[in-house]
Amino acid sequence: MQTLEALTRDARALANGEVVLSTAETEVARQLQICNACRYCEGFCAMFPAMTRRLAFDKADIHYLANLCHNCGACLHACQYAPPHEFAVNVPKSMAQVRGQTYADYAWPASLGGLYKRNGLFVALALAAALSAFLLLALQFNGTLFAAQVGANFYSVFPHNLLVSLFAPVFLFAALALGMGVRRFWRDITPATSGAPLTYPAGEEATQAVLTLKYLDGGHGEGCNNEDDAFSLSRQRAHHLTFYGFMLCFAATSLATVYHYAFGWQAPYDLPSLPKILGAVGGVSLLLGTLGLLKLKLQRHPLHGDAAQKPMDLGFIALLCLTSVTGLALWLARGHNAMPALLALHLGVVMALFATLPYGKFAHGIFRTAALLRFAVEKRQPNRIGLGAE
Repeated sequence: MQTLEALTRDARALANGEVVLSTAETEVARQLQICNACRYCEGFCAMFPAMTRRLAFDKADIHYLANLCHNCGACLHACQYAPPHEFAVNVPKSMAQVRGQTYADYAWPASLGGLYKRNGLFVALALAAALSAFLLLALQFNGTLFAAQVGANFYSVFPHNLLVSLFAPVFLFAALALGMGVRRFWRDITPATSGAPLTYPAGEEATQAVLTLKYLDGGHGEGCNNEDDAFSLSRQRAHHLTFYGFMLCFAATSLATVYHYAFGWQAPYDLPSLPKILGAVGGVSLLLGTLGLLKLKLQRHPLHGDAAQKPMDLGFIALLCLTSVTGLALWLARGHNAMPALLALHLGVVMALFATLPYGKFAHGIFRTAALLRFAVEKRQPNRIGLGAE
C-alpha cells in the first residue's frame, strides 16, 4: 500500500502537470538504471541496446522498452544482481507487469481495459461453452443436430449469410479495438524513439525480426531459458508453430471467402483444394504449437513473467488449442452425422476466441511489433548520448 508521503508526492506531481509513474513503472525505471550501469546483457535482445540510448526513463520510454522485451529469461539467469541479491533485479518479471499495464492503458474503448485482468482461463472456457451451447440448442430446436441429410455442406446447417452476420461484427470489432489501441501506443512512443518516420529498410528489418522471432534465440542463437538456466529453442519453435498455424487457418478462411464471392465457388471444398490443404496443415501446426506453449507455460520458472497474467495466457492458449482440435475434428467428420454438432462446437470456440482477442494475450504480438518497428527506426538515428554499441 502506498504511504502518505508517496500519495502526497503523486498529488503534487499531478497538480504540476507531471506524469506520475505507477508502482510497476517505477520499479522498471529503478532496475534499468542498474542495468544501464552494468550492461552485461547488452547483446541479449533489442531491449538492452535501446536502453543504452537513455540515461533516464519516463513513462513512454518504459512502455516502449517493456514491449521490446520478449520475456526470454536470459537476462535473469545471467544477472549478478538478481534475487536474492539486495538489488533484486528481475527484468523479465518487471517488464511483464508493465506490459500487462500497457495493454489495459491503451485498450479501446478505455472502459474495457479492465477486461485484461478478468479475461482468464475460466472466462475463456465459459464463453466458448456458452456460445457452443447456444448453437447446439439452435440445431436441436431446428431438428438438424444429428441429421444425416445435411451431408458435408456446412451451409445446410447454418446458412452462409447467418454465419457472416454472426462473425463479421465480432471480427471487425476485434480488429478495430486492437488497431485503435496500438495507434495510441505508437503515437505515445514515437517522440521517445527519435520521432523519425518509419522507413522501408526499418520496416523490412522489424518484419524479419517479427516473422523469425529473432529475439527468442537468447541473443546467441542457442535459445532462451524456461524452467532453469539451460538454453532451449523450444519457446521459439512453439511460437512459430502457433503463429504460422493460426495464419494458415486464417488464410484458408480468407481464400474460401474469395472463392465464394469472387468466383461463386460454394463450400465445402474437396482435396486437393487450397483452402482444404491450408486448413489441415494450419490446424495441425496450431495444435502442436499450443500444446508446446502449454507445456512450457506450466514448466516456466516462477521468477519469469507476471504470475497475475498466467490465467490470461492460459485462456488464450486454451482457445487456440480448442480451435485447432474442433477444426480438425470437423475436417475429419465431413459427411458424418456428428458434423452439425462439431460445427456448432467449432463456431462457438472461434467466436469466443475473436470476442476475447482485443483484451487478451493476442495483444502482445501487436504491441511488440509496433515496438520493434520503432526500435528499427531509432537505431538508425544518431545516438544522442554517444554510449552503447549496436
